[in-house]
Amino acid sequence: MHQYIERVVDLTEPEANQIYNLTTEEARQLLLESPADAMREIAGSFALLARSGKTVKMARSLDRPMRYFLAKRQEGPVLIVAARIDAIYNWLKSEGLHEQFHPSYTRMVPAHYVVEIQLVGCPDPDPVYTRFFSPQVELDPLPPDLDQIGQRYIASLAEEISQWLSRVPTDEPIGVCFSGGIDSGSVFITTYHVMKKLGMNLSRLKAFVLDLGNGPDVQQARAFLDAVGLSLFLEPIEVDASTLDAQETIRIVEDYKPLDIESATMALALCRGIRERYPEWRYLVDGDGGDENLKDYPIEENPELTIRSVINNQMLYQEGWGVGKIKHSLTYSGGLSRSYTRTYAPSHHYGFNGFSPFTRPNVVAVAEAIPFIKLTDYSVEKLYELKGEIVSKGVAALTGLQMPAFPKRRFQHGALPEDALRRKLPFREAEYRKQFLSIYL
Repeated sequence: MHQYIERVVDLTEPEANQIYNLTTEEARQLLLESPADAMREIAGSFALLARSGKTVKMARSLDRPMRYFLAKRQEGPVLIVAARIDAIYNWLKSEGLHEQFHPSYTRMVPAHYVVEIQLVGCPDPDPVYTRFFSPQVELDPLPPDLDQIGQRYIASLAEEISQWLSRVPTDEPIGVCFSGGIDSGSVFITTYHVMKKLGMNLSRLKAFVLDLGNGPDVQQARAFLDAVGLSLFLEPIEVDASTLDAQETIRIVEDYKPLDIESATMALALCRGIRERYPEWRYLVDGDGGDENLKDYPIEENPELTIRSVINNQMLYQEGWGVGKIKHSLTYSGGLSRSYTRTYAPSHHYGFNGFSPFTRPNVVAVAEAIPFIKLTDYSVEKLYELKGEIVSKGVAALTGLQMPAFPKRRFQHGALPEDALRRKLPFREAEYRKQFLSIYL
């Protein structure tokens, strides 16, 4: 009887893991040998692959993309795992296996799940998905008290920032990707507060705001920092709007959803501008995940959503409809689990070590414990008001600073007036999808 020889190729860049309490090898052993929920013992961020014989297990954090592809060889299957689709394709090409490839055949490991695959030949069995992060189990619902909720939420944010800062070399500067909005504003103030409390040199800190000309974010960022007496930290990054290139964004982000392409195009412009000004800068912090945690997206813009679906579905904005649902994309995952590449890919492309504290499970768990039904009674208007109230109350409780809470505005709409944005980046998903697929034709 023929014995298949299985092969696993790990291209996941282990050095990109930010694990605080274990070595990467210890984390791999935990993944391989323990029940799935043991992955909650890992502090920090990770994309992990572990193997024993024909069994392969994979798991990742919300802020780390992780993809895989199963190719066939005469001698047996080969599983290639990487952060990027093009890394998988390039490896297959180097081995003469690229004719088997299509980007839609790649699979994304969904955030917060252990994915187990058996390399047993042909046909291959479906992966087994086991959730390791269930915030409703971990935390009882919070009381419908905005002061208590805000205090818990921002305290958890501060703890994640503190853990991260303690592992950044003391001579390294720290930049916050800043717009003066609620998320980046609370991240900046909390980072400032934690650095000050820990006795760190505050001259290391900057608030970088993208300035493409006539965008409202620069004025908002200045008004925000003026209001809390921290305007000396603001540093606009001026970028020529003519350099915006949707095709480049699609290639780097490896996706085609228009809102994410728009956001990622601005992130690339900001990262490129920082890199050109500061060739050695490494550490950036941002507020990605804040909208998802407090369910602050315009429901009326998505015909699939209602106030009830947003409030009643666990981590809907973080994970989409979820594993095993009809609308869950095996190629891309869902929610922020999919769209986080808009943040990860630009910073990684320009050599930055990025950090999004709102994506960490301990912060998400507090957000999921908020009694949204009691606080809103299914009112969309009340839901939209919650985020500013919760975050500003929490920041005030932690720092004593009264931060302003400006109306929500997407990153791309703050960097460039919306009419100018539409001229630069036409809102056509079909065209973006075609451009993405053309990379592999």
